Amino acid sequence: MGKLTHFDEHGNAAMVDVSAKAESERTAVAKGSVLMNPETLALIRDGGVKKGDVLSVARLAGIMGAKRTPELIPLCHPLSLSSVAVNLTLAADRDAVDITATCKLIGRTGVEMEALTAVAVAALTVSDMCKAVDRGMRIVDIRLTHKSGGKSGTFEAD
Repeated sequence: MGKLTHFDEHGNAAMVDVSAKAESERTAVAKGSVLMNPETLALIRDGGVKKGDVLSVARLAGIMGAKRTPELIPLCHPLSLSSVAVNLTLAADRDAVDITATCKLIGRTGVEMEALTAVAVAALTVSDMCKAVDRGMRIVDIRLTHKSGGKSGTFEAD
């Protein structure tokens, strides 16, 4: 197991110094889901949610979340993202909205937190927009599924 990087020699929280790292193309993909009642999924599919187009609003919220990650997560570096894509799909077989976020940049540190934040914020937005009709929704399985770039190379989740 590796060493935790966000602590100094005295155990105090510290931002990691990435100034000596080489710039490289970095990509991260995260996924998650919002589980709901079948009737709620049908409302989303049919455009019947009173607050508007759930998938479009959640997509924009996810993109905004990725861009604001360093404001939300302490010690996270502000990054110049080159691309953020958030895709939401309806999974009728599971009564779920599945969310995938892909973040890219050329830089000295990875974009994993941005991808994870994008999924979380998109999922929270789905929940917020549909809570009037379904208070039992569950946000599940938010996880990193792919990371590439940097000296640690590529990670693919099982």
